[in-house]
Amino acid sequence: MENNKELNQQPYIARVKDFRIDSDYTTWLSEIKKRYMSAQIKAALKVNTEKLQFNWSVGRDLVMRKAEERWGSGVVEQLSFDLQKAFPHDKGFSSRNVWRMKQWYLYFSSKEAEAKLTQLGAEIQNVESQSFVQMPQLGTELHPGEFPLVLGLIPWRHQIDIISKSGSLDESLFYIKECILRGWSRQTLENQLKASLYEKQGKAITNFPEFLPEAESRLAQEITKDNYDFSFVTVPEDYQEEQLEAALEKNITRFLLELGTGFAYVGRQKELIINGRLRRIDMLFYHIKLKSYVVVELKVRPFEPEFAGKLNYYVSAIDELLKGPDDNPTIGLLICSDKDETDVRWAFRGVCSPMGVASYDKVNIAEETSLLPSAEELQARVRLIEQELSKINKE
Repeated sequence: MENNKELNQQPYIARVKDFRIDSDYTTWLSEIKKRYMSAQIKAALKVNTEKLQFNWSVGRDLVMRKAEERWGSGVVEQLSFDLQKAFPHDKGFSSRNVWRMKQWYLYFSSKEAEAKLTQLGAEIQNVESQSFVQMPQLGTELHPGEFPLVLGLIPWRHQIDIISKSGSLDESLFYIKECILRGWSRQTLENQLKASLYEKQGKAITNFPEFLPEAESRLAQEITKDNYDFSFVTVPEDYQEEQLEAALEKNITRFLLELGTGFAYVGRQKELIINGRLRRIDMLFYHIKLKSYVVVELKVRPFEPEFAGKLNYYVSAIDELLKGPDDNPTIGLLICSDKDETDVRWAFRGVCSPMGVASYDKVNIAEETSLLPSAEELQARVRLIEQELSKINKE
């Protein structure tokens, strides 16, 4: 009986008697897995879209029917009660959620919103990471009051968080796009909203348009921030650059999240031999989507013009020594404690490499936690003990 139980638990292993694996089978299996994953994604998107279309229709009805004027100010509460009574096992019919349906519809049904959602749908459609599941209808022109299918790509709660915490339509669309392309969980979205990612993302001072093709320049600008939050690291009070580097490397997973999606860590104090001399780069990354190395130099003081020259040198060195034939030009990113835009712009003149300058803040300063006495304190304690022992011996 025990053997039969094990057989039933592992039928795909125990019951295969005649099988020969080869490369064709492996390829075929991989294709089947991809098709199944695609079917799962499409099914999940279909369910989500249908639910959101329903929410959209309820919000639209409340607006178009002028429900409050026609049936009174309590119509939403009554509708909520009736829907919960009709569908007691379904969630989402609280009066608060029904109000949200109306607010959501009003937020995205304006002509401006429709135009921008149509544009967003076209952008999503053209992103390579979305080619796994084809959704050609996303970029089609919307008719007044029609549900924008691009909104069906992220969950309802995500969207409510976005419109309630964003200060503008453009900000909301920014977070919607990030949720779609990055696959953010609700917790990740909340963290990015709290960190005001929209205000920081793509705001670093750069010269990317001068040295990169338009598409690469736009992406490079998007992956850089004006200010980086280093609140996840702890450094001594009078910390030096090496200590900040070490703290960031110790928390490299969190640092990669702060940098953004697509960064892969290559190493710290990357050694380069140039004309027999050893040079070290603070931190080196590779951006997968941009297909380029990213040199990160850290400064624990405000920007100085000479920093640009040093960063330009390191970017050129990586281009010469590490960049492969399929890699795009290396990018330099200088992160310092503060910066002045005029200083940065002037320092960029004459620089021949794509680079950006950002700042950081919110580092944690370690408290003095050492409980060990100093040498002088130890000597004083020894003398005190000796004096006490001498008194005891005399007594």
